[in-house]
Amino acid sequence: MAETKRPTIPAAEEILGGYFPVLDHGFVSLVDYMGTDDDIERAARVSYGYGTRKRSATRGLIRYLRRHAHTTPSEMVEFKFHCSMPIFIARQWIRHRTASVNEYSGRYSLMPLLFYKPESTSFALQSAVNNQGREDQPADPSLYADAIARWESLREQASDTYGWLVSEDIARELARIDLPLSTYTQWYWKIDLHNLLHFLRLRADPHAQWEIQEYGRVMAGMLARVAPLTYEAWLDYDVLGARMSAAELAVIRSLVEPTGEGLRARPGELSAADLKSAGLSGRASRELFDKLQPAERPDFALDLADMRTPESMADRMAEAVPDSAV
Repeated sequence: MAETKRPTIPAAEEILGGYFPVLDHGFVSLVDYMGTDDDIERAARVSYGYGTRKRSATRGLIRYLRRHAHTTPSEMVEFKFHCSMPIFIARQWIRHRTASVNEYSGRYSLMPLLFYKPESTSFALQSAVNNQGREDQPADPSLYADAIARWESLREQASDTYGWLVSEDIARELARIDLPLSTYTQWYWKIDLHNLLHFLRLRADPHAQWEIQEYGRVMAGMLARVAPLTYEAWLDYDVLGARMSAAELAVIRSLVEPTGEGLRARPGELSAADLKSAGLSGRASRELFDKLQPAERPDFALDLADMRTPESMADRMAEAVPDSAV
């Protein structure tokens, strides 16, 4: 590897250009990065020198910046990813309009005929309480088997039609139009650290669609290798922490009071009526209870045994191009 004067970090260099599988045919690769935790500190202090700062001082500053939402220094660090995902996940992903994106073109290139097939463990009925989610428990295995049969029939027909149209030299921009949302697409996605943290807070969250969570988990593991101190602060303040409304803070103040040396519990307990009078609806009260529950610290560490080479991923994509179009 050629020598460089740009800031690097060994843990990030170890995975740079490696491909981590996601779902059945998807992947995430950290193609490049610019900057580390040290660059956030230098941007915050506008320092021209690398200096001899103690690691604890850098950690303290980064945690202060995160705690007080001083975000511009983290915009100095950037990530470039190569990702492949089903089109229906890409449409959720692209709603984060804070990145530079270049997507695979089905007008110019032949579409690899790869389709997402959920595992039985993630195939579930519509949630009764969440209009945009699924139940926690898997659906009946016989229903899953019927769904798989229907999906495979539809995808086989779509693949045959696409291959036939291409073989007849129909324009690729037309040949692709009936490929389903389960078809995999891919893109290069470049984003700064501040906006990546926002993306991951939403998409690696248990309330997000499970499939995009899987991408968020891998990307969070990559973040941990590029900027470990920022990753730690993000977990503490954004993932395991919680925002509080004025009403929620009023409820908590009614239970504890500050003293000269700490906090002292107030006597008594709160009823549903007390919560309502504080301005919390039934749903808002349940959300407050959820915030106060102990949260398990997530483990986003990457398993390097899963990492694949660019060549192996390219071969897999090439094999999925319809034979009639080769």
